Amino acid sequence: MTKNTLSELSIDFAVEILKLCDHVKGHYSLVNQLERSATSIGANIREANYAQSRADFIAKLQISLKECYETEYWLELLKKAELYDVEIVTDLSHTCGTIRRLLVSSLNTAKSNQNS
Repeated sequence: MTKNTLSELSIDFAVEILKLCDHVKGHYSLVNQLERSATSIGANIREANYAQSRADFIAKLQISLKECYETEYWLELLKKAELYDVEIVTDLSHTCGTIRRLLVSSLNTAKSNQNS
């Protein structure tokens, strides 16, 4: 999967998170954190595409990965608290996991190329 596909997947994911958050009422803190972490994934991937160096590229992807892990936490909390349709939250969690795995793979490749 190319970086462009990863970027597209992350923006589509963020859109779905924003739509979900529009329907969760009475849990401002959770919704705010979920929106912030989920949208940050794609923003940092996009920034990585214009990194000033390989080290900057890696740093941006690492931030994106960190935000991905945080997003998985908020989705797990949303699911366990049954604040939204469990099936939809599960699907979003799977998508987040896919993005996480792609980020890990991209980071491994970038770090390997950095050491070459």
